[in-house]
Amino acid sequence: GCDASILLDGNNTEKTAFPNQSLRGYNLIDTIKKRLEKVCPGIVSCVDIITIATRDAISLATPLTRQEKPWKFSVQTRRMDGKVSSASNTVDLPPPTISVKDSIKLFQKKGLNATDMVFLLGGHTVGVTHCSFIQDRLYNFRNTTKPDPTMNPTLVRVLRRRCPQRRSSGNNTINLDQNRFSSLTVDNSYYKQLLLNKGILRFDQDLASDRRTKNAVKLIAKSTYEEFNINFAQAIVKMQAVDVITNPKKGQIRRSCRAVN
Repeated sequence: GCDASILLDGNNTEKTAFPNQSLRGYNLIDTIKKRLEKVCPGIVSCVDIITIATRDAISLATPLTRQEKPWKFSVQTRRMDGKVSSASNTVDLPPPTISVKDSIKLFQKKGLNATDMVFLLGGHTVGVTHCSFIQDRLYNFRNTTKPDPTMNPTLVRVLRRRCPQRRSSGNNTINLDQNRFSSLTVDNSYYKQLLLNKGILRFDQDLASDRRTKNAVKLIAKSTYEEFNINFAQAIVKMQAVDVITNPKKGQIRRSCRAVN
């Protein structure tokens, strides 16, 4: 996570835990690290690489400003890499079946409030999931043999073609933002889709109806994409400050992001 422990290889590291098995991009981090070590060895930590790469990926996927300039924001650096990685440390990662109430509690344990959580979930605007995670919503919601009544009926028909019930389609992917003009863009379209009952994950859809989060969803959906981008960036920076290591006695700058020195 915020000490780059997710990058460490091993038999029982965070990388091997079920919630993290779909993560990608490790090779890109390796490439960046190798190039940095050639130019400035021992200076840039792996966690700083993750932080900056995340910022740049968001900026590249964000629409230009009204002044036709790339949208950028500042992030904090000079963090140290952790020396330990354990699969058991992923227990606080919210599963897709979690309730809004319980998810808020998990975020609060890390110093993040409900509004932070709603903004951070804006990352779903460029996210995907697999058919296997929504089969119940499409065909047998809570053992009713019917689809989830909170899902837009037109969307149910569309997704059933993508995720047929009796074929091996579990690995097929679905965009979490169903606006086809925006599914690769960081903006507030995801929230607008929730107000149309087009949330793909049940948890996402619950954000638009739960009393703790529905007002935030409505406000974000009605805001400009510039306003969303500012608040999304602030939430990202706040999350990146959770459980960081700045004491050289407790952390290190790894020579390889996959192993401790």
